Amino acid sequence: MRVTQSMLSNNMLTSLSSSYDRLGKLQDQMTTQKKITRPSDDPVVAMKGMTYRTTVLEVEQYQRNFSEAYNWAENSDAALANATSALQRIRELTVQISNDTYEEGQRETAMQEIKQLKDHLFDIVNTKFGDKYLFNGTNTTVAPAQKDASGKVTIANNNQPVEIELSKGIKMQVNVNPNQAFSLSSPGTPGEGLFAKLDELIAKLDDDSSSGDDINGFLADIDTHMSNITNARADLGARLNRIELMEDRVGEQEVIAKRVMSENEDIDVEKVITELKTQEAVHRAALSIGARIIQPTLMDFLR
Repeated sequence: MRVTQSMLSNNMLTSLSSSYDRLGKLQDQMTTQKKITRPSDDPVVAMKGMTYRTTVLEVEQYQRNFSEAYNWAENSDAALANATSALQRIRELTVQISNDTYEEGQRETAMQEIKQLKDHLFDIVNTKFGDKYLFNGTNTTVAPAQKDASGKVTIANNNQPVEIELSKGIKMQVNVNPNQAFSLSSPGTPGEGLFAKLDELIAKLDDDSSSGDDINGFLADIDTHMSNITNARADLGARLNRIELMEDRVGEQEVIAKRVMSENEDIDVEKVITELKTQEAVHRAALSIGARIIQPTLMDFLR
């Protein structure tokens, strides 16, 4: 076969084009820091990358869910702590008033303070986090406690759990059961709960004929309400401890998922730099050899 100048030139151009293509791929990898820029570069890497990226996005969403869970649990716990303090103060006043040596004016002062503490407990039951009520189960847009014109308080008693998914297929209840915390009688049935006994206590204090023994009888009821709130806090604390353990585990999953995704998609910088420098040297050599292969033309002799 006769090798012509045209064949040599075409082969050289083809080789140079391939060399430019390899240089371009290596430069794209250095620019993007990724092994591929389009699925056709490596379909296997592309398919695995989609799976790994989905996993990372899921884990990141779970991490955001933990913030929501902590807000629910910690705000609920703080509200119940304030309720315990209010009931403790009511108990102290009840112990003091049960002493028959207290005068009418002192009983009136104690009664007014208990009324204020009752209003404070009413506000606690209607505690909101953002635009959500914490103690009305899944009906978070409606205040759980309502007060009529006479001052009688009724609690909605929605005991449906608020659950947040914190890991794949694992949901945790983050709210407090109002039936347990506020001494409501039947789950799902509105009632006065602890406010019924507070109203009775206030009525007794307002009755001049009531004795210290009558007042002293409310101490057991107050202790029961305080115990119910304490039990609700203990249950919430146990769930909060589990949430913290789950957060640690999800944090480890995030690190692993990102590492696997990086190993699949990201380049080995040292390796790519070495290949790029090698390809540049090969390309320069190809240009130099090509310049020798192309024979001088008539124009070269006319210069």
